[in-house]
Amino acid sequence: MAQSLELLLIQFLMPDNDARRQAEEQIRRLARDPQVVPALVHHLRTAKTPNVRQLAAVLLRKKITSHWPKLPLDSKASLKQALIDSITLDHSHPVRRASANVVSIIAKYAIPAGEWPELLPFLFQCSQSPQEDHREVALILFSSLTETIGATFQSHLNNLQPILLKCLQDGTSSRVRIAALKAVGSFIEYVNDGGDIVKMFRDFVPSILNVSRQCLANGEEDVASIAFEIFDELIESPVPLLGDSVRIIVQFSLEVSANQDLEINIRQQAIQIISWLAKFKASFLKKHKLVVPILQVMCPLLTETANEDEDSDLAADRSAAEVIDTMAINLPRHVLAPVLEFASVSFHHINPKYREAAVTSLGVIAEGCCEHLKDKLEDCLKIVLEALKDQEQMVRGAASFALGQFAEHLQPEILSHYANVLPCILNALEDPSDEVKEKSYYALAAFCEDMGEDILPYIDPLICKLVMSLQSSPRNLQETCMSAIGSVAAAAEQAFTPYAEKVLEMMKGFMVLTSDEDLCARARATEVVGIVAMAVGRARVEAILPPFIEAAIAGFGLDYSELREYTHGFFSNVAEILGDSFTQYLPHVVPLVFSSCNLDDGSAVDIDDANDENGFGGVSSDDDDVNDEPRVRNICVRTGVLDEKAAATQAIGFFALHTKSAYAPYLEESLKILIRHSGYFHEDLRLQAVISLKHILTAVRAIPATHADVQEKQKDVLDSVLNICIKTMTKDDDKEVVAQACMSVADIVKDCGFAAIEPYILRLAEATLVLLRQESSCQQVESDGEDDGDIDHDEILMDAVSDLLPAFAKVMGSYFDPIFAKLFDPLMKFAKSPHPPQDKTMVVATLAEVAQEMGAPISAYVDKIMPLVLKELASSDATNRRNAAFCVGEICKNGGAATLKYYGDILRSLHNLFSNSESDDAVRDNAAGAIARMIMVQPQSIPLNQVLPVFIKALPLKEDHEESMPVYSCICSLLLSSHPQILPLVPDVIHVFAQVVVSPDESDEVKTNIGKAVSHLISVYGQQMQPILSALPPAHANALAAFASRR
Repeated sequence: MAQSLELLLIQFLMPDNDARRQAEEQIRRLARDPQVVPALVHHLRTAKTPNVRQLAAVLLRKKITSHWPKLPLDSKASLKQALIDSITLDHSHPVRRASANVVSIIAKYAIPAGEWPELLPFLFQCSQSPQEDHREVALILFSSLTETIGATFQSHLNNLQPILLKCLQDGTSSRVRIAALKAVGSFIEYVNDGGDIVKMFRDFVPSILNVSRQCLANGEEDVASIAFEIFDELIESPVPLLGDSVRIIVQFSLEVSANQDLEINIRQQAIQIISWLAKFKASFLKKHKLVVPILQVMCPLLTETANEDEDSDLAADRSAAEVIDTMAINLPRHVLAPVLEFASVSFHHINPKYREAAVTSLGVIAEGCCEHLKDKLEDCLKIVLEALKDQEQMVRGAASFALGQFAEHLQPEILSHYANVLPCILNALEDPSDEVKEKSYYALAAFCEDMGEDILPYIDPLICKLVMSLQSSPRNLQETCMSAIGSVAAAAEQAFTPYAEKVLEMMKGFMVLTSDEDLCARARATEVVGIVAMAVGRARVEAILPPFIEAAIAGFGLDYSELREYTHGFFSNVAEILGDSFTQYLPHVVPLVFSSCNLDDGSAVDIDDANDENGFGGVSSDDDDVNDEPRVRNICVRTGVLDEKAAATQAIGFFALHTKSAYAPYLEESLKILIRHSGYFHEDLRLQAVISLKHILTAVRAIPATHADVQEKQKDVLDSVLNICIKTMTKDDDKEVVAQACMSVADIVKDCGFAAIEPYILRLAEATLVLLRQESSCQQVESDGEDDGDIDHDEILMDAVSDLLPAFAKVMGSYFDPIFAKLFDPLMKFAKSPHPPQDKTMVVATLAEVAQEMGAPISAYVDKIMPLVLKELASSDATNRRNAAFCVGEICKNGGAATLKYYGDILRSLHNLFSNSESDDAVRDNAAGAIARMIMVQPQSIPLNQVLPVFIKALPLKEDHEESMPVYSCICSLLLSSHPQILPLVPDVIHVFAQVVVSPDESDEVKTNIGKAVSHLISVYGQQMQPILSALPPAHANALAAFASRR
């Protein structure tokens, strides 16, 4: 075989393709025989041509896995020795590298079996050899072996570290330094969290930086990039490997990021490291005071202009914007000031790129810094609106983008500026630049969506302008124009009715387009029809919907993912509009939804077979070589299909929710899909699955339980949904998905009642406890003991978690107490320093609602709760004062005698909330509610002669009408009992009552109670009441009389 094989190897290397194919086929047949191994070993050591020797090694690597177990011991020994000889004696670097790869494969089986004990000592010896080639190949082998026996090295890391460090600092060979660099990177994933090992890897960082700097100086940017790959691994490692080295890593990354003489690819890698640090190791940047230095580099990068031949996705300005965005999301309070300073200074720069960068930076931080930016909104709007008038197109385009970001993320505060903002946007729609127009439509869409009735004065000019633009603009502008029309419709609701017919007629024209270039516009039109229909309501659109539904269904045959995505959204809206009348469409649309849900999402796996150098990769790749286990390097997903699947998953939930029991034929398949999607790799799909699972449960529970099998099915679905929610709460790594699971649980608990959820209550409570302790998967961020005492309120997650406690209390009542006892201390930690004010008010609101639902057992917690609530009554934040007032009332109402000792302090604190210095009506309303509850439970403990005049003067309630029942019931109770302290105040009370009974914001129940109290007063104090009633405005007097006469 050896002789024939040699000829075939030579023939394979010929340039003649036919000869090459023939050789490959014969090699493939020969390679099935285990005797091919000694033959290849022979050629590896004796062939005169390096290419033949290398090819022999490549073939060995491919076939050794299947043949190794069949080789006799002497053949194994010969093979191992031949490989060692090749590694140390062969003069060709590619041959040595190829032989090292074979060693790596054999080691996977030989080392654990004890068949190659001399390999590691040989490598340690080789790595310290005076010969450069030996040192390099040993390091290459260390790297290669980590892919097959990486765990074996854990016990050798202490011995290996000084060798690697020495090689990194090798003063005679750049090849050795580079090989050492790669070796260090390959060992990171095998590092455990032992203190010595962590320190060992931190010690590598300065040498890694030195090697990388030398490579950059020599123009070897591809090698220097290995350092960034290592830093990437350090950042992602679960072991705390960064430590104080984060400072020099950031410094180096910033140097590379800012160096315009370097290739964009290496700069992009450096910028990405900063982005990863901001995302995954934010506390490090805070601790080492690196936020400002980073922004001092990133903000000026926004002024760079990409070369025409550069990929726009890699452009420095775009990458820098992504870093600033990431930092704003993860470090909002630290990012705001430096960016505002940059924007304020750059906005006046003579260079338009700086003016563009100024407004771009404000737009980029709008999402992350939204809460902090709201306080600076007026100043920022001044810059952005001024930029909309800039003579340079690039600046106006950036201003339109920033305005859209403000409109999207600074709600509701930005809506108060609509008088200034809307005219500016309308002017921008006349801009000569299509780019500015497109961004202005985006800004208009984002701004209008939540305006509500404030949009009414602008509807006519807006729709006239948008309709004209839709008729005359190019396709890309038509699409953004349609988005703006949809936002106006969503805000205007019924007021959009006069424009609906014309808009829908225009959309009909877009919904029959079939050319590829028109399908995006068709998708947008489909979306707009659904939005307009939702706005004007079922009565006005039900009769005209069928042709739109037919067009939407027909669109599925055009094989365009975005169109299918928007069509699912359209059907979701139609289901909500039509309710059970949508049932007739289920046989047509449900199969479409299932089809999208079951699509191949386009996952593509990139296999690293880079070891097969010089085009040898295709040789002898037999199907039986299944154990070669190539490394998965990357996973990518077609996002269009992902968005389509998410929309389809959402549609399943809407169909089930709105057709309820009529959805029964599709429940089983829907449940299978949703269970599968609840464990999907992408969070968007998991989120929609969790939402839709709750809707499926609603549909199942709507099926009449006339048979035992229906009841059993309802239990099974409840079991599946709750098990998924519980698992999601603790195991899912995305906060928004976990928050949705918490919200779903809260709704399910309240909807199903205690009897249904009792088997799950302990597990639900345990999952809640995990979240309150911040120990769930989605709360696992880097710590490294780097807590700098700077905590931001986790609005997405913790508000949802805290809502679970009142939900449990609502269905369990006083029986919630043993569970609440376990949750109480972890909850109260959020009210302690350094937690922000938002955390404190979250705790207070939760305590109030738990007290309201749990009742008397709250008395055991009064002494721990009251100091917090009294302090919050004096908070500088109105929301905190409002929640504290509500809480103190509920605690007093349910806390019994334990609260009495605090009454004096409570009344003094509440008195301040009735003064002229309190500017927030909702705070005053909740203070009135607290007083009412205190009077109802402990009237004898309150100086009513002092409290009642202040209390009644604050009425009627102006904003929080949820307090109406306790407030007015309290007064009515005092009147019905003819309490001596209320009688002198009857004229004031009647004046208040008259305003309440004509208010559209108050319930009929409240007004009826007031009528009974007034009727009582008239019957007891008839003559004295007449002048009081006569003094009222006629409309008020008549309304009051009407309710007083009810029986």
